[in-house]
Amino acid sequence: MIDLRPVGYVIGLLSAVLGATMALPMAVDFGTDNDHWPAFLQSAILTCLIGGLMAVACANGVGERLSLQQTFLLATGVWVALPLFGALPFLFGATGARPVDAIFEAMSGLTTTGATVFTGLEDLPAGLLLWRSMLQWFGGVGIIIVAMVFLPELRVGGMQIFRSEAFDTGGKVLPRAAEIAAQIMGVYVGLTVICAAAYMTVGMTGFDAVNHALTTMSTGGFSTSDASFGAYQGAPEYLASAFMVLASLPFVRYVQLLAGSSRPMLRDPQVRAFLWTIAALVAVVTAYRILANGDHLEHAVREATFNVTSIITGTGYASVDYQLWGQFPIVLFFFIGLIGGCAGSTCCSVKIFRYQLLIASVGAQIRRIHSPNGLFTPRYQGQPVTEEVMSSVMAFLGVFIVSLGLIAVALSLTGLDFITAISGAATAIANIGPGLGEIIGPAGNFAAINDPAKWILTVAMLLGRLELLVVLVIFLPRFWRT
Repeated sequence: MIDLRPVGYVIGLLSAVLGATMALPMAVDFGTDNDHWPAFLQSAILTCLIGGLMAVACANGVGERLSLQQTFLLATGVWVALPLFGALPFLFGATGARPVDAIFEAMSGLTTTGATVFTGLEDLPAGLLLWRSMLQWFGGVGIIIVAMVFLPELRVGGMQIFRSEAFDTGGKVLPRAAEIAAQIMGVYVGLTVICAAAYMTVGMTGFDAVNHALTTMSTGGFSTSDASFGAYQGAPEYLASAFMVLASLPFVRYVQLLAGSSRPMLRDPQVRAFLWTIAALVAVVTAYRILANGDHLEHAVREATFNVTSIITGTGYASVDYQLWGQFPIVLFFFIGLIGGCAGSTCCSVKIFRYQLLIASVGAQIRRIHSPNGLFTPRYQGQPVTEEVMSSVMAFLGVFIVSLGLIAVALSLTGLDFITAISGAATAIANIGPGLGEIIGPAGNFAAINDPAKWILTVAMLLGRLELLVVLVIFLPRFWRT
């Protein structure tokens, strides 16, 4: 039987830490004479108490390493437990949120999806707005650690190709995780501070700058305004675009860069492919805006750059309702949201490296058809790609497509129209944020979605953030056999 104590210990510890961080938004509300602060006090006490007791109860089972089953359970359990505790301030606080809405919002925050069920954001207590941003920031750095430490070990979705990048964890996940997390956290914090300072230089208030820096570097997309980034048009859009790109690059490359080695960043094929993809898409959308919509050059470039970057990185900010641009941008934005950024970043969705491996595999297969007697092997970073990696990538892509279809069908069964169902499924499983259509499009939100659909989308956000297979594998009967 699987020993659940190490899993419970880590989940309990992280839950207690999450509860402790509620002191910051509580202090903000208290300092601004807002009577919302008791909601954070109650939530913090409850979270710290339950998390602390769980950690103490399971402390005697902690060893030097986790088994494969324990690692799968931990990676999934953290993203199930933390949103439940993160939802408490929404339940107890000014929003008066029902459990489904509170959990949806917290899951959207920690998975950095950015879909929201709240309206009138400008009227919410400052502490609650900060809490939403903090949840996304925690989720952003959390998924980096999962992507660089756990997923390569679990051989999920081709992530084992980056096993050496995770500082060769060699199976001892928890001891090495502390070292990796410390270096990445330093970079993450530094970039967030720089981002906040940059936002303030272009006119944002200190509070708005901090909130948007937290949600930009996590590629989360929560805003302090119902208009999202439409309230900050101009120079802030260029800055946001730059930092969204920075957040979508592999954070391990920043660690190597600070160590004096710029070569890995410059020669990383996924970094170059990602940047070229954004450049090409911005050029196409800019040309369309000028030729089809009669827009002027600077405005077309700015809106194309911001919205393309926001969708492809999964941040989900919206500066305009791009559905008004015509049918072509709507279709284009639907598909670019399924691209994603680089592995080991705060980004979501399929990830650019999987498309590179898919193209390499297709290319090799075409050459085999042309020259049956030849020996052709897909290559990545100049190295042959093993059959294990390719099988993992193909399995992930297959499960991703099937899951997208099943979620869309399930949403349609709740009464949602086709556009809302298919775009809702895509935005949830790819952790993008806004969907398409009048209800959940860039000018709307998820408040009007029925409760069954919200639960389906909540589960889909979890599946997408943990690369699907991490969650699905624990439902196999043989997983529980020792």
